[in-house]
Parts: sequence; structure tokens; C-alpha cells
Amino acid sequence: MLMLWIKGFHIIAVICWFAAIFYLPRLFVYHAMAEDDISRERFKVMERKLYRGIGTPSMIATLILGAWMASLNWPYYQASTWFWIKLVLVFFVIGYHHVCGAFVKKFARDEVNKSHVFFRWFNELPVFLLIPIVLLVVLRQPS
Repeated sequence: MLMLWIKGFHIIAVICWFAAIFYLPRLFVYHAMAEDDISRERFKVMERKLYRGIGTPSMIATLILGAWMASLNWPYYQASTWFWIKLVLVFFVIGYHHVCGAFVKKFARDEVNKSHVFFRWFNELPVFLLIPIVLLVVLRQPS
């Protein structure tokens, strides 16, 4: 029963983390397009609060809960190829999260020289990580 509670909270944390990962780059698109100081300052606050208040705590909760689940049945996970592939993909999601954090800091200092078009493409990257992660967990293949 404990495993189901942990899994439930893990799924909630993943959803919250990916909500932040999907929305933050969208804010970057609008921020890069903003032409007035009031809008730019508003986006700085929104980006900082989303990254620090939702994204990072959700990432930490996801990692802690995921590690806890794996520790409860380590022999199974250790022997599962899909699990190790998923961990590599999660590593890339963590990297993407930190790149977003770097952009939050650059936007805060008005140092971003990327266009809104760059951020539109950047916004699509986590989808290419989420899809295989979910399929690996659901299908548990390759075993």
C-alpha cells in the first residue's frame, strides 16, 4: 500500500514539474516579444515564481519520490533495461530544467539575445523526452 501512495504523489509531482517545464518557455516567448518595460518586469516576476515556486520544488519531489519507489523494489529496477533508459531521459529533463533556470536569470538581467522563434522551438523539446519516459514506464519495455 505504501508503494501506491508514493507512486500517486510521484505522478502528481511529475505533472506539476512538467506543467512548469511546458509553461516557462512559453513565458520566455512572450517575454522575448515584449516591447515595454512594464511587461518585461511582469514576465521576470512570473518566470522567477514559476521556476522557484513550482518547477524546482516539483522536480525535487519527483526525484525524491522516484528514488524512494525504486529503493523499495531495487532488485527489480536494477535488472530492468527500461528503468535505466528512463533514468537517462530524466537526466536530460533535469538538464532542460536547469537551462530554463539559466534563462530565467538571463532574462532577469536583461541579457537574453534569443528571439521568440528560438523559444518557440525550445518550448517543444520536453515533449520529446516526456513521450518516451511515459511509454517506458507504462510498457516496461525493453525488459
